[in-house]
Amino acid sequence: MHASPRDAGDSGELTPPLKDEFRITNLPIDPDANLSDAEKAEIDRKLVRRLDIILIPWLCLLYLMAFLDRTNIGNAKIAHLMDDVPMSTSQYNLTLTIFFISYSAFEAIANVLMKRFRPSVFLPITMILWGFCMFGMGFVNNWSGLMAARFFLGVTEAGLFPGVNYYISCWYRRDEVAIRAAIFFSAAALSGSFGGLLAAAIQTMDGKGGYAGWRWIFIIEGIMTIVIAIASFWMVHDFPDEARFLKEDDRNRVLRRLKLDKQSSAEHEDFKMAYVYEAFKDWKTYVSMIIYMGPLMPLYSISLFLPTIISNLSFTDKTQIIRNQLLSVPPYAAATIVTVAVGFISDRHKQRGIYNMILAPIGIAGFIMLIASTNPVVQYAGTFLGVIGIYASIPVTIAWIANNIEGVYKRGMVIGLMIGWGNLNGIVSSNMWSDAPRFISGHATIIAYLGVCLFGGSLLFHILLSRENAARKAGKRDHLIEGKSTSEIHILGDKHPDFLYTL
Repeated sequence: MHASPRDAGDSGELTPPLKDEFRITNLPIDPDANLSDAEKAEIDRKLVRRLDIILIPWLCLLYLMAFLDRTNIGNAKIAHLMDDVPMSTSQYNLTLTIFFISYSAFEAIANVLMKRFRPSVFLPITMILWGFCMFGMGFVNNWSGLMAARFFLGVTEAGLFPGVNYYISCWYRRDEVAIRAAIFFSAAALSGSFGGLLAAAIQTMDGKGGYAGWRWIFIIEGIMTIVIAIASFWMVHDFPDEARFLKEDDRNRVLRRLKLDKQSSAEHEDFKMAYVYEAFKDWKTYVSMIIYMGPLMPLYSISLFLPTIISNLSFTDKTQIIRNQLLSVPPYAAATIVTVAVGFISDRHKQRGIYNMILAPIGIAGFIMLIASTNPVVQYAGTFLGVIGIYASIPVTIAWIANNIEGVYKRGMVIGLMIGWGNLNGIVSSNMWSDAPRFISGHATIIAYLGVCLFGGSLLFHILLSRENAARKAGKRDHLIEGKSTSEIHILGDKHPDFLYTL
């Protein structure tokens, strides 16, 4: 019998010891039982590399298209959308708001639906539907039509982001999740760069076929989404216990490494409403929602309004549409690099919260620069720090919560609730950018979110988890397993006294 996790070292240890009489049951046959430790390690490295190649790139492409489709209205705006579809500034803001309402409402249930109907079916179908919504936006002639398209875009996109983050957490060990989540989320930052470049290229089609440039942005990107969605029926794979690309030995290896990491994602779990109730009763759900709203409202603010912010800087003007689209590219490119780097370092150090507490002040500094200076070079530099502080903290937060929630459906529900609540704060982001050209109130609101929710929430979560780990190490939670059968102990999930939280 190996030592329990409470003897394993620092709290925040991500990979528990290999054996535990309570939690490891039905362990698959080890296909490498006769090999040396070095040979097993090499096989494990090759397996993880194969999973990365097969799973991650296509998921990144899906999210790139999703984020591109939800935020390209910012590029369309500076390409004269509001001239051709008459609307006031407040009406334009409502077209942004309506997306977040429908998107947030359907996110929590989306993870449950994906688990029940399989990722290889659920994700492509929802993507086809949002592709048609995007395509249709290219033909709207009035504000009501644009509102309807944006509402249904929110409904159909709701399943992708929480679903994929949940999906990744069901394939990898807890100390492997942050870098994959960061790579996946970097597609959002990449979409900012790619979206600016693509919008600049599409803008050259202005007038082609009698359609304005902003219409071509929606039409072409909608067609791209539908084509990628159709290919996804073959490119998106199911969960480890059902994925067809795995041979039996590799399936056993994947399930074994998840079980030895004490993850219930290695088990087939039938849906019960009790799992939903568990998610709502867990205090970690609500603290995670506070943390996640910290970078999420700023994320949508900067994604929707960065082209507008840049077009108001004194070294350019609103008539230079292609120049302004291109100037939005470098901040996102920098954020992509930093996001992946932070995810990698976070996994290496097996820590999460400290990185949020470092990134929040970086983002705050950027928005202070935008408020305090009228020098366009300083302001443009501020957009770099702001985008980096926002983007890099989001995958770390998602990995942090996924690491600390056990139970297949419970984890999916908690992630869905957290992301849904975060996205609901997009309503704030779409209604605070009316005081051009300095946008003081918008920048100040972002500073408050980053300081109170991201930094303050992360600090609170770190303290509470540290105290709970200390109690478990001291044996103060051992009574939770007394008098229980093996099966009852197994379903305790993250309540098990030997489960140490990631800090």
